[in-house]
Amino acid sequence: MVKSFQLSFSFGHPQTQNASVQSRRDLRNSNPNPNSYGNPNSTRKGEVSDLKMQLRQLAGSRSPGTDDSKRDLFKKVISYMTIGIDVSSLFSEMVMCSATSDIVLKKMCYLYVGNYAKGNPDIALLTINFLQKDCKDEDPMIRGLALRSLCSLRVANLVEYLVGPLGLGLKDGNSYVRMVATIGVLKLYHISAATCIDADFPAMLKHLLLNDPDTQVVANCLSALQEIWSLEASQSEEASREREALLSKPVIYYFLNRMKEFSEWAQCLVLELVAKYVPSDSNEIFDIMNLLEDRLQHANGAVVLATIKLFLQLTLSMTDVHQQVYERIKAPLLTLVSSGSPEQSYAVLSHLHLLVMRAPMLFSSDYKHFYCQYNESFYVKKLKLEMLTAVANENNTYEIGECTIAVTQCFTEIAVVGKSVCPVTELCEYAANVDIPIARESIRAVGKIALQQYDVNAIVDRLLQFLEMEKDYGTAETLVLVKDLLRKYPQWSHDCIAVVGNISSKNVQEPKAKAALIWMLGEYAQEMQDAPYVLESLIDNWDDEHSAEVIRKCTSPCESIFCTSIGTFFVRLHLLTAVMKCFLRRPPETQKALGAALAAGLADFHQDVHDRALFYYRLLQHNVSVAENVVNPPKQAVSVFADTQSSEIKDRIFDEFNSLSVVYQKPSYMFTDKEHRGAFSFTEELGNLSIGVESASNVVSAQIVEASDNDLLLSTSEKEESRGPSSNGSAYSAPSYGASSNHPLPAHSPQSSLAIDDLLGLGLTISANPEPLPPSLMLNPRAVLDPSAFQQKWRQLPISVSQEYTMNPQGVAALTTPQSLLRHMQGHSIYCIASGGQAPNFKFFFFAQKVEELSTFLVECVINSSSCKAQLKIKADDETTSQAFSDLFQSALSTLGTP
Repeated sequence: MVKSFQLSFSFGHPQTQNASVQSRRDLRNSNPNPNSYGNPNSTRKGEVSDLKMQLRQLAGSRSPGTDDSKRDLFKKVISYMTIGIDVSSLFSEMVMCSATSDIVLKKMCYLYVGNYAKGNPDIALLTINFLQKDCKDEDPMIRGLALRSLCSLRVANLVEYLVGPLGLGLKDGNSYVRMVATIGVLKLYHISAATCIDADFPAMLKHLLLNDPDTQVVANCLSALQEIWSLEASQSEEASREREALLSKPVIYYFLNRMKEFSEWAQCLVLELVAKYVPSDSNEIFDIMNLLEDRLQHANGAVVLATIKLFLQLTLSMTDVHQQVYERIKAPLLTLVSSGSPEQSYAVLSHLHLLVMRAPMLFSSDYKHFYCQYNESFYVKKLKLEMLTAVANENNTYEIGECTIAVTQCFTEIAVVGKSVCPVTELCEYAANVDIPIARESIRAVGKIALQQYDVNAIVDRLLQFLEMEKDYGTAETLVLVKDLLRKYPQWSHDCIAVVGNISSKNVQEPKAKAALIWMLGEYAQEMQDAPYVLESLIDNWDDEHSAEVIRKCTSPCESIFCTSIGTFFVRLHLLTAVMKCFLRRPPETQKALGAALAAGLADFHQDVHDRALFYYRLLQHNVSVAENVVNPPKQAVSVFADTQSSEIKDRIFDEFNSLSVVYQKPSYMFTDKEHRGAFSFTEELGNLSIGVESASNVVSAQIVEASDNDLLLSTSEKEESRGPSSNGSAYSAPSYGASSNHPLPAHSPQSSLAIDDLLGLGLTISANPEPLPPSLMLNPRAVLDPSAFQQKWRQLPISVSQEYTMNPQGVAALTTPQSLLRHMQGHSIYCIASGGQAPNFKFFFFAQKVEELSTFLVECVINSSSCKAQLKIKADDETTSQAFSDLFQSALSTLGTP
C-alpha cells in the first residue's frame, strides 16, 4: 500500500549527508556551459571524447591537485548524464578514477555506476572489484556507500557477488553499515529470492530485529522482513509462521516499549504493525492506548495519523469507546490542519473529512472549524464545503438564529451582524464570492443540505434567492438543485415554479441547467402558463442546441466536438420527454410542438434520441391513454438520491486510513499498478470491489449489526438505506442481446412486470439468472467455530471471492422471517454466527468447514430485499476451494423458499 505523509527513508549517515550537500554545491559551482546542451550530436560526441582522454590521463596520476581535477571532470560527467547525454562510454575511465580516498569522488562515481549498470550489465562487471574492495574500507561511510551501490546494480548475473558483502555488512560494528545492509537484503530478494533465502538472510535480519541496539537498524529489519515474509507466505509455511510471529504479544510489546527511541518514520512503521495485532481483551486494548496516548500530541502529522488509525482499529468492536476515540482525536487533527504547509493541511483535512462523513453527529458542534478562510487554496475550500454539508443538521443549521448579512461581491469584504454565522448562512455568503468555482460549490452545498433536512423553509428561500443574482453560473447551479428539491419535496412546487417561470430559457446555456429547466416545464406544464411556448421555441432551435459552456471546458477540438455532442444529446432527450408530458396535459397548445419534436428526434444522428422519438411515436399510435401511463404516471417523492460512492467503497477507504487512498478518495486498486496491488487485489474478471486484507471493521457482532441509524460505524449511504426502500427503486434489468426466447422469466418475477420487451422489434428478452453448477464440495455437518476465533480469522484472512448474486423472489419473500434463512443454510451444513439488520438490508455471517480436513470458510452475506441482490464475501483457509464453496453457497441460496 502506498503510504502518505510518511517520511522518505534516508539511508545516509549524517557525515554522508554533509558530503552529499558539498557534492551538490560543487556541482552548482561547476556551472557547465548551458549552450553546449543544445549543440549537435557531433559536438557532444567530441566533448565526451575529450572527457574520456582527460579521465584516462588522470586515472594513474598521483600528483598534488589530481583529486580536484577529477572532481571537475566528474561533475561535468554527472551534469551531462543528468540532462540526458549518453556518457556510458566513459564507464571504464570512471571506474579507474574511483581509486581514491576522496568520498565526494566516490559518491559521484557510485551515482554514475548505479545509473548505467542495469542497462549495461557487461560493463557493470568492471565495478565489482572496486566496490567489493570499498566494502572492506576502514571508513564506515565508504563501506556503507559501497555496499549500497553494490546492491543497487540490479543485475541478475551479479547476485553471487552480493552475498559475501551483505553477510559482512549485517555483522558490521557500525550501525550505518548494518542499516544499509538490511535494506540491501531486501534489494537482493527482489533480484533473486532464492539466493536471499538460501543465504539465510531473513534469519539474520530477525536476530538484528530483536537484539540490535540501534533503532534505525531495527526499523529497517522490520520493513524488510514484513515485505519478504509477506511475499514468501504463499509459498512457504515457515514464512507464514514467521509473519504471524511478528504479530505475537512479546514482539509487539518489545516495539511499544522502544517506541520513543524510534524516528518518526520508524514509529509509523511500528504503529502500522500494532494495528494488525489482535489484543486478547479490552484491558489490553486500554493498556496499548494509554501507552500511545502521547503520540497524539506529536509534531509529526504521520505519527498522529498512524496513532489515530490504530485507535480506531482497536475499538471497532467497542461502540462506546469508539465514539470516545472520535472525540479524543478531534483536537489533534484540527491542530494539524491549522499548522504546517497547505499541502499537509489538505492531507490531514482529507482524513478529517473521512471521519466527518462516517460520524457527522460527533463533529456537528465543531462546524465553525470548517469555515473557509479567504487565503486558502481552492482544494482546501472545496473539502471544507463538503464537511459543512456533512455536519449540518436541524440543530446547528438554525441554532444561531437570524443573522443580518451584508453580502458584497468580494468574499473578503463580507460583513456579518449578529453573534455568529450558521452553516447555511456561511455557505450563502460563499455563493457571492468572486471565485466562481467556490461559488458553484457553495450553491451545491446549500442544495445538499436542503435535500437532507426535514425543515427546509429557510433553506429553500435562500436557494431561490440565488436565481435573482443575475449570474449565469448561479442560475445554472440553482436550477439543477431546484429540480432535485421538487423531486423530493413536491409541496414546494408553487413557490419554486413562481420564481423559475421568470427565467428566460435564452439565458440558460449549460446542459444540466437547461435539462433541469426543461424537466420543470414538462412536469409542471399546468402551473407554468408559458410552458408550451417555451418548449416550442427550444424545439425551433433544435439544431442550435450546442452548449457554449461545454465547449469552453474542453481542451482540444476533438474533445470539444465530443463534449458538445454529449451536452446536446442530454438536452434533447429531456426535451422529447418534456414535450410529451406537456402534450398529454395541454394537447391543443402543444400538438404542433410535439410533431416538430418527434420529426427532429427521428432525424437525429444520436441513436438514443432517435430511439426515444420512435418509441413515443409508436406509443401514441398505439393508445394515448397507455402513453400517458408510461410517460407521466403517478409519482411518489424521492426519498433517497443515489450516492456517487457505494458504502463498500467508503468502508474500503476507511480500512486504508493514513494512505493516499484517503487523499484521492478512492481505494488503492483504482490508482495503483497491478503488480503493486498484492496477492488478492482487484481483478476485472471477478469484479471484486473489496480487495486486499479485510479489516476488522467488517467483523460485525450481532449487537453492532442490529444497531439503529445513530450507530457511528455505519456509513452515510448505509444509514439512508436502512430507513426503508427507495421509492424510486427498480428491479428492472436491461435486456441482453442474443438471449433465447424459449426461457422467459416466471410470471411472478419482479423483472417481468417492469421490463419492456422489444421496444423496436429486435426480438430481445431478459435472460434469467443462470442456475449455479451442482456443488462438488463436501461440508462437515457438525462444524464448530468459536466467535472469537471467527473474528480473528476474519481479520487475518484476505477475501478470496466477492460476488453479487440475484436471489429468486421466493427466497426474498422468505426473509420476512430471517430465521428461515438460518435454518435453511444449516440444512446445507452452513452455520450462522451473527445476523442482524432491518428491511430492506439484512446482514449475515456464516461459517462452514470441509468434511475431510480442518479448512474453514467464512462468509459475509448482505441481502437487499428491494433489489433481490445478495453481496457475498468469502474467505477461506484453503483459497483453492473458495470458488467451489461459493458455488455451493449460491446453490443453497437458490433453493431458499422453494418447496
